[in-house]
Amino acid sequence: MSDDPLTEGSAPSYDELAALVVSLQADLARALARIAELEAQVAKSSRNSAKPPSSDGLAKPPPKSLRKKTGRRPGGQLGHPGSTLRMVDDPDVRLRHEPGPCGGCGASLAGRPVARVERRQVFDLPELRPQVVEHQLVERACGCGAHTRAAAPDGVNAPVQYGPRVTAAAVYLYAGQFLSKDRTATALSELVGIPLSAGTVGAMTARAAADLEGFLTAVRGLLTAAEVIGADETGLRVAGKLHWVHVARTGKYTLIDCHPKRGTAGIDALGVPTGFAGVVVHDTWAPYDTDTDTAPAGSWCWATQAADAIVALHRLTIDAATTGIAIDPKDLAAHTRLLRHAAHIGITQTSPRGTKLMAARHALACRLVDRETDYLRFTHDLRVPADNNGSERDIRMIKLRQKVSGCLRTLTGARQFCAIRSYLSTATKHGIGLFPALVHLAEGRPWMPATS
Repeated sequence: MSDDPLTEGSAPSYDELAALVVSLQADLARALARIAELEAQVAKSSRNSAKPPSSDGLAKPPPKSLRKKTGRRPGGQLGHPGSTLRMVDDPDVRLRHEPGPCGGCGASLAGRPVARVERRQVFDLPELRPQVVEHQLVERACGCGAHTRAAAPDGVNAPVQYGPRVTAAAVYLYAGQFLSKDRTATALSELVGIPLSAGTVGAMTARAAADLEGFLTAVRGLLTAAEVIGADETGLRVAGKLHWVHVARTGKYTLIDCHPKRGTAGIDALGVPTGFAGVVVHDTWAPYDTDTDTAPAGSWCWATQAADAIVALHRLTIDAATTGIAIDPKDLAAHTRLLRHAAHIGITQTSPRGTKLMAARHALACRLVDRETDYLRFTHDLRVPADNNGSERDIRMIKLRQKVSGCLRTLTGARQFCAIRSYLSTATKHGIGLFPALVHLAEGRPWMPATS
């Protein structure tokens, strides 16, 4: 016999129907909460959550620009120099082409005066082939019977070896352009005709990272002495397990390292935040990245008001930094009040915390209130950026490397890669090209930032 009262021959009682309605309402409430949670997950992107931009795929949302309209058309403006290929005055090779017979009467044009010469130039690469330099160490015999041999130049340490530019090219392709070791070796073999193995590329990378010890120490000291730094971390698959890449940076210096832990142990291993006494900009929960709200279109939403208030405050600081005119205290107070009121209303609306989504929104609203001073520090100290985008840009190359060539096999290899990325990122910030910087490194004299 079925336990369901609706399948019995007799009609269910009022109490049975009431109990069934209550049960269905509870099931419906749970289903609606789960649907809202799933919809929020689907709606998450790099702009409203901690997901990386690479996860947005083809559905990547358009960025919310903070620039004001200028009335000018998009693209290059009149007077912009541009980057069109232009003729040079001193080409490497000049080839002179003579015409055939006259196009009119057919007579020979040999010896006839030149009316004009039209110039056309083709920019191309020369034939790429290795240049082999042989060093002959002459040994002479003295009358006393002793034999004395010439000393080898610095860096010439073996009968046959690769030069610094080959090493720089291998490290450039591996750590600068994120090719795997196998593909780096293949590229150099096919493009330049230099036989390399993946193991050789790995050995070159290891030597390059080892020669950066003094550079890393100097950058660590410069970051520790800075007034404001950014910090961030991102996951990286190393040896089949999730590790964490930590970064500390400024507009001039970058320090990156890999550690098995995301928390205090990993941060302390980087060596900067431990001894840092200034302002650290980090993503405890970026105010811009509010959870997607399910409020109907056109209706008021506390999260939207909070985000709009922060954007307005950001514009005020940009204008102040650009013009040198301090922020109007009334404008600052008005937008701060909008942010504060929105956060308090958000706390009230999400206080039940009945679902994971509501709990996340409640935590965000509470942080906006409890850490208002931290979130709005950029409005009172123009040295502090309003976001942590700089740190995310510096660390994004690590994610790109994983996307292009997969995970790293060992923690040692991952730390070597991070050391070289620290070097390349810092050099780029100082206007130094990747390849010239790597040539200096391969020659045993890595570029060093000024410490004064």
